[in-house]
Amino acid sequence: MSFQAYLDNIEDKTGLTPREFIALAEKQGFSDPSTKAGVIVDWLKADFDLGRGHAMALVHVIQNGEKIDARHVGTGTAHSDASDTLWLDGKQNRSA
Repeated sequence: MSFQAYLDNIEDKTGLTPREFIALAEKQGFSDPSTKAGVIVDWLKADFDLGRGHAMALVHVIQNGEKIDARHVGTGTAHSDASDTLWLDGKQNRSA
């Protein structure tokens, strides 16, 4: 599953876009770079019933924004993304 597919699945499950999760994380005080991933994962599990893999995808977005490492782009593997920039504003708002 690609990184973007993880984010899309999270949106399907929760009804929230990645950008909305970033805003919620800021309100929770998790926007500080020193916040440990486990704290965010625990919050996402408790409040949104997300598993570790999906939660870790959001941790990356919360801590690093929309960019992913280019080594995962265009590899043709199951985890390959089409771009090094993730779409954070909802599936319905993404151009085809």
